[in-house]
Amino acid sequence: MKRITVSKVVQAFICLLIVFLILFPFAWLVISTFKLQKDIIKWPPTFWPKTWTFDNYVEVFDRIPMARYISNTVIFAGAVSLFSAFFDSLAGYAFAKLDFRGKELLFNIVLLTMLVPFQIIMIPLYIELHIVGILNTFVGLILPRITSAYGIYFMRSFFTGLPKELQEAARIDGMGEFGIFWRIMLPLCKPAFLTFFIFCLTSNWNDLLYPMMMTSSSDMRTLPAGLAMFVGEGVRETGPALAGALISMLPLLVLYCVAQKYFVEGIAVSGMKG
Repeated sequence: MKRITVSKVVQAFICLLIVFLILFPFAWLVISTFKLQKDIIKWPPTFWPKTWTFDNYVEVFDRIPMARYISNTVIFAGAVSLFSAFFDSLAGYAFAKLDFRGKELLFNIVLLTMLVPFQIIMIPLYIELHIVGILNTFVGLILPRITSAYGIYFMRSFFTGLPKELQEAARIDGMGEFGIFWRIMLPLCKPAFLTFFIFCLTSNWNDLLYPMMMTSSSDMRTLPAGLAMFVGEGVRETGPALAGALISMLPLLVLYCVAQKYFVEGIAVSGMKG
């Protein structure tokens, strides 16, 4: 009994330590948004502000078109996530459940593209979009990202675990392949679909380099690109940048809390299958 008690105490301590390490930076961010600039950068740092202020939130809305940036980010990240989740589900289903010539070779080629950093293709991609004439547009932002190798691999991992008997029964009833995918397979993969959607939304919501490279006007900037104006060469307004970062995080935090059940289930199921 004594050994069991000591073991439980150690496990509880380790869990509490991990929770503290995860939550402390977030708590520091929230508190720092109410500090003056001199209190944020002072050394040694202090957790609680000497003077509480809302000026950082006022400043971030006065200095940049925050509402416009939020709208652009919702359109860009939301559209990319929806299209990518749908098309990657289609491709993942094809690689997992359909038999066609060269399937393994094609899938391996798709996986190899995951090894290519974005920095290598960003200049050719910029030139391509310039030639097509869709730079600084939502189409130019969304189109290159409507599918991804990671999404195809992720969704294929889930579809691989679904029984083939479902397909065979549907084919006997005369249902086509797209009907099988849309009416049977896609509803069954809702946890994985929502999990990848959240992954994709988070990645594109927080992306700085790609939207900044593909846009040239302030009206098309996204939140990360807009907030970068507060922290750059010769400029370091930490308070408004932290306030804007907190505002940017809140929609993702709410989404994760709402979809947490499906998120955990999708990770547990898809992550264990190859």
